[in-house]
Amino acid sequence: MDMKAVVCYSGGHSSALVAVEAVRRYGSENVILLNHDISPYVEHEDIKRFKREVAEYLGVEVTTANHPKYESMTPLALSVEKKAFQFRPGQALCTHFLKTRPFEMWLLDNFPACSCAPCKEMVILYGFDANEPERIERRRKNLEGRGYYTDFPLAFWERTIHDIEEIGIEKPSTYSTWKHANCIGCLKAGRQHWYCVYCLRPDIWADAIAAEAEIGHSIIKGVYLKELEPQFEEMRNIKKICPTDKGNSAEFWARARKAIPEQMSLLPCDCSI
Repeated sequence: MDMKAVVCYSGGHSSALVAVEAVRRYGSENVILLNHDISPYVEHEDIKRFKREVAEYLGVEVTTANHPKYESMTPLALSVEKKAFQFRPGQALCTHFLKTRPFEMWLLDNFPACSCAPCKEMVILYGFDANEPERIERRRKNLEGRGYYTDFPLAFWERTIHDIEEIGIEKPSTYSTWKHANCIGCLKAGRQHWYCVYCLRPDIWADAIAAEAEIGHSIIKGVYLKELEPQFEEMRNIKKICPTDKGNSAEFWARARKAIPEQMSLLPCDCSI
């Protein structure tokens, strides 16, 4: 049996590059593009377009792995149902139920393995690059301890592609504002991301305010979103600070402090950025 390459296909630019590299190395017939299809309410339609176009170019169907109970739920709706924003310290609840758990279930159903009998039929490919050695090591140890091989083409392979536009496919338009192709209203994100949500997605902002009130806990450590509204309102309407999740966070908040010195107490200090 030929080795199967399972690409963790998120819809981001890095995962698309890994998909291309995997097909060029293993052949389209041996590549699985494994995606967790997130609610279109929080996953932008252009990310879904991007996933579809890359898959069509490669001649590989997208394989979906969703939790049957939660597949149509947004992260905030799921959090309200579970009465928490974190599954365990350091892990967002939505990540566990919408991504991690469905991934584990799919692996067990399709490529069962254990540490004493590792799976020799496939390798799991991630889009981490050479600048993320700690993430690579954590993921490698976690999966190989359970009997699965991993690889990281953007960090360790001789690259054949560096930008998806080399094959005539445009990146998701979301990259003009957002740092990653994550959900809008990411429960792992900080104030800069949520300032963008406040400005650009008031519907998700309202959902988040309601979720914090229902759960009795804040999404951002140490401050409720409701407390940030006066700050964000002035940043948007008076000081005209552009909502962007890109660039250096420290520089973004330095501009905000300079523009609104009287509101500094609501902005994160340098040690928390």
